[in-house]
Amino acid sequence: MLSERLIVEAALRLLREHGSAGLSARRLGIALDCDPSTLYRYFRGMDELTLAIGDALVGEALRGWRPTGEWRADLHTVGLRIHAAYVAHPQAAQLTASRVTGRANELAADEAVLDVLRTAGFPLPDTVRIYHAFIDQTLAFAALDAASLALPRAAQRADDAVWRSTYARLPAETHPRIAEAAPLLSTRMVTSAYPTALAMLLDSAQATLAGLSS
Repeated sequence: MLSERLIVEAALRLLREHGSAGLSARRLGIALDCDPSTLYRYFRGMDELTLAIGDALVGEALRGWRPTGEWRADLHTVGLRIHAAYVAHPQAAQLTASRVTGRANELAADEAVLDVLRTAGFPLPDTVRIYHAFIDQTLAFAALDAASLALPRAAQRADDAVWRSTYARLPAETHPRIAEAAPLLSTRMVTSAYPTALAMLLDSAQATLAGLSS
């Protein structure tokens, strides 16, 4: 028997194999061995399915997570989990990272993040400000990193090689700052900056909280 969960799982497989252009009711019907029209008993259209896919990624991220009461550690864990869930499905992440689903898993994630901040003692305006930056930064990096991972392997390797083949060979006479940083750039720029950006955001939030108690 079909279910929303089975349809979403099939859609994730199609996205992984064919990208967003390969996701259609016809292909899903073939994958699920059903008439494509049957899918519309579960979703009003492909856009609603897209929202369900995004919500499933958030659900995957939060599965098994429980807050510890240490607000910074909790937000750090949630951020890394959401980012990891999206980049594990790069084609789906490109399709859904910019969407607002209003579905159960998204609502649970938002409630959890807001509760962590409020329980930590942040005033409501600061809570909303930090929550906004936290969620948007997480999804923005997820989309950026997913776009890179969705490239053909040859293109990924070519992009990574530019840091060694071009940047590392620039002379100090013309590009002194790039030349001095080249060894570090060639190592860092082929990895995600999200963990660093997340730590910087949490540093700022921690400074805000410390300022409230001083």
